[in-house]
Amino acid sequence: MSSKNINKEELLRNKKVIEEINRHLWIESEKAGYDIGFEQAALDWLENFSKAWMNYHMPQKTSKKSAVSSKKSTTSKSSRKNTKKS
Repeated sequence: MSSKNINKEELLRNKKVIEEINRHLWIESEKAGYDIGFEQAALDWLENFSKAWMNYHMPQKTSKKSAVSSKKSTTSKSSRKNTKKS
């Protein structure tokens, strides 16, 4: 899986993810003309769609490092401004 902040097992515990995988299972099975099975659908969904899904539905988990970096740089800028005023 692409994301480093969250693992497959944690995603598979999310009911919304299971709904997405079941939808993916239905669509891909219709395309193939036979039931591809939940496991294959889950592997395919995790590989191809989980990152975009997490970015949309769980932005706090996927951009946690960015937020921390932004906060640090904002704090640094504030402290620089305060030192210049002194």
